[in-house]
Amino acid sequence: MQWPLVKQIQKRDARALGETASSARSEKLRARTASAERVVDSICPYCAVGCGQKVYVRDEKILNIEGDANSPISRGCLCPKGSATFQLVTGSHRRQKVLYRRPHGTEWEALPLRRAMEMVADRVQKAREDTWEDETADGKPLHRTLGIAHLGGATLDNEENYLIKKLFTALGIVQIENQARI
Repeated sequence: MQWPLVKQIQKRDARALGETASSARSEKLRARTASAERVVDSICPYCAVGCGQKVYVRDEKILNIEGDANSPISRGCLCPKGSATFQLVTGSHRRQKVLYRRPHGTEWEALPLRRAMEMVADRVQKAREDTWEDETADGKPLHRTLGIAHLGGATLDNEENYLIKKLFTALGIVQIENQARI
């Protein structure tokens, strides 16, 4: 094996931009995205900017996530949070189950997703029924509840905010806000 510096001097390649920068090992290296079976277009989940992402998939597992060069918004660039999306979705620290802590409880317990969704729906329905205001004291129609409020996050895009607003307005909720506007 020849040391890279010796190769640079012998080949007069001071910047190591030519063949002196390669080795038998580096010739065998391939990007992990090269083995992808398919590439899925996606949007970064971290904020409402909507930077484009390419998700590289093999055997239904994510190999890598990179910026989408064809995105008119981000042109292939991602911020540090967007660049970490791969770790977000594949990291061992990611919770895979719904966790619930009972009132006054000290321990978390795993719940099936269906049960957790039913609990949320039951609580929304009960809060709506318990706090429903059909009309004012002088008979003017209200058709609202002040027992439920919503504060959206900056990661919601326009379409998601539109649907949330429609759903909550249909439920009679009037306290609807988004932190991106605050």
